[in-house]
Amino acid sequence: MIRRPLLAALLAAGLAFTASVSAQTVDLPRQVEFYFDADAVTLRPVLELKERTPATVERLTRTVERRPEAVLETAQLAHYAMQGSQADVGRDLYARALSRIDINSALWKPIKFNFGWDLYRSGDAAGALAQWAAIGNRGVTAAWMPPSYAIALWKAGRRDEAVRWYAAAVRTEPTQWSTPAQYAQLLPQWRDDERATLAEVQAAWAANPPAWP
Repeated sequence: MIRRPLLAALLAAGLAFTASVSAQTVDLPRQVEFYFDADAVTLRPVLELKERTPATVERLTRTVERRPEAVLETAQLAHYAMQGSQADVGRDLYARALSRIDINSALWKPIKFNFGWDLYRSGDAAGALAQWAAIGNRGVTAAWMPPSYAIALWKAGRRDEAVRWYAAAVRTEPTQWSTPAQYAQLLPQWRDDERATLAEVQAAWAANPPAWP
């Protein structure tokens, strides 16, 4: 558990993540034909700690309380909070981390990307979509975007758009995405239920593949 005094301090500082995001208000980037960019910077872990233990969380908490500028540690603590079913604490900590950097920071994209996944896994597909769309709206054409946008859009009820984004993955790498057969290899960090949801999108795409453009 993340200690409550830290959350109280965040709230007192006015950094609470209180915005409610509607899936229908999230503007996605305009599609391009192909998405080949590996975008390794965005996909890297925020901090590569081997395991989450009470001692690790305690050390991170002390660091964040002592050093407000410790962006990496704040983002890692946010991730642990959301993994530990403390979504409100995690959101506040992510907001704190992002408030310390600007969009030109090398940390901005990986933190937004990881925040998106933590939101998705806490049941907030619209929030995830907003974080990932912010990256895409910076002119990124990364390989992770079509499947990630597709799964979030599907969960958020924007299913026609989900299929169109899945089609972008197929256009880019048809031998990889035309069936779900390679999902485990292509998406090793995804959970089984997430790959199963993407398979639903694939089935809808296969039933009626949209044309490009």
